Amino acid sequence: MLKSFDKFKFDKNFFVNVLSIAIPLMLQQLIVSGVNLIDNLMVGQLGDISLGGVTAVNKYYMVATTGMFGMTTAAGVFLAQYYGAKNNDRLKQTFRFMLVSTLLLGTVFFLIGFLFPENVLRYFTNDLLVISEGINYFKYAIFTLLPISITLSVSNSMRSIGETKYPIIMSIVAVIVNTSLNYCLIFGNFGFPRLGVAGAAIATLIARIIEMIIGLYLLQKYNFEFITKLKDLFKINLSLVKAILLKALPLTTNEILWSSGMATIFKLYSKQGLVVMTGLAISSTVTDIFFTLFGGMAITTTVLVSHKLGANKIEEAKSNAYKLIGVSVTLSLMFALGLFISSFFIPLIYNNVSLDSKIVAMNMIRIQGGMYWIYMLTVQSYFILRAGGDMKSTLVVDSGFMWLFNIPVIALVITFTNWNYLLVYFCGQATDIIKLLFSYHLLKKEKWAVNLTHQVN
Repeated sequence: MLKSFDKFKFDKNFFVNVLSIAIPLMLQQLIVSGVNLIDNLMVGQLGDISLGGVTAVNKYYMVATTGMFGMTTAAGVFLAQYYGAKNNDRLKQTFRFMLVSTLLLGTVFFLIGFLFPENVLRYFTNDLLVISEGINYFKYAIFTLLPISITLSVSNSMRSIGETKYPIIMSIVAVIVNTSLNYCLIFGNFGFPRLGVAGAAIATLIARIIEMIIGLYLLQKYNFEFITKLKDLFKINLSLVKAILLKALPLTTNEILWSSGMATIFKLYSKQGLVVMTGLAISSTVTDIFFTLFGGMAITTTVLVSHKLGANKIEEAKSNAYKLIGVSVTLSLMFALGLFISSFFIPLIYNNVSLDSKIVAMNMIRIQGGMYWIYMLTVQSYFILRAGGDMKSTLVVDSGFMWLFNIPVIALVITFTNWNYLLVYFCGQATDIIKLLFSYHLLKKEKWAVNLTHQVN
């Protein structure tokens, strides 16, 4: 019995190696999440309605960006394995596919939001004041989808080959610009006009454009292996396009379904009133700071599993995968404690937000702190499945589970009981216990342990 746990046992050298890979991306995401918290605090000073409007817009933005992220991630699996196999020609072709496909997807989401902003916001809330504030933010924020589609392709390609320093530089510059302009444009400081939520959107747009420019500059300056000439952008082998799409479509579909599912859950909780809607917005921003561990483990899994699979070191990849599960347990307990402690003070620093909303946020954060280790192990199993290109399993275990089990449970509880928000929220989060068991079952089948580079002619 004990031998079955040997593959998860703590290995100091492996742990240090994981941290050396994960920490740079975690720092990058921590910076972004920290600035999102500051942005949230700034908008929160405008009141519950303004915060609710911006949050509703960001739910659509999340659907769009996670959809694009799904495309870059699927292509990134191939890119990582071709990098491990030292196949530079296919490496370049994969980057071209990633860039073109992500920009096309970003354009689709841009057109939907640009042409039908009110229809989009009505999906999340029926509060006319919240919708009105949301439109003021949306009409500028929607343009950020175009530069972010390029930035995602560049930064994810860098991370797929293990280069995490330059994406951090891009993010640091972007968040400094964003935060500075927020302070100027939301409140009218230093002689700038006071634009409220519209100022927050304009600040974000400018920051995203600058981030994109820096990313393109770094590509040229350091001549990454995957860099391509503009004239060759559409030179992609059809067999490679087909192979990536077979993996990308399930993963992109999963990301869109997952994020739209999260938006639907937000809508369901919002039926319990503006106080719960605002509390959920605050709690989500706070927990994002601690969920940076997820991003760090994602890139670590790419380096320690995808690269090994691409080099045809299957057994080493499998060994690393199970060790990563053990590392995730250790780190998740540390992060869970930090998340729980944060619930006692971070929500209280929001000005001009009702006390009831702050209490809702505090309680939601504590529930997530208690459930954190479950989230982490589930996500780590998902990353391993994805590393080997088992996208069908990721679709089933992630968005499939959400739409077929998680959302129906929440909807039934809200519709047919008189339970308060706290009990409803706990029921919704507790469904992840079943998701964890199913995820690990798929992981143990090891259908993910394949070399994708051998499957493309």
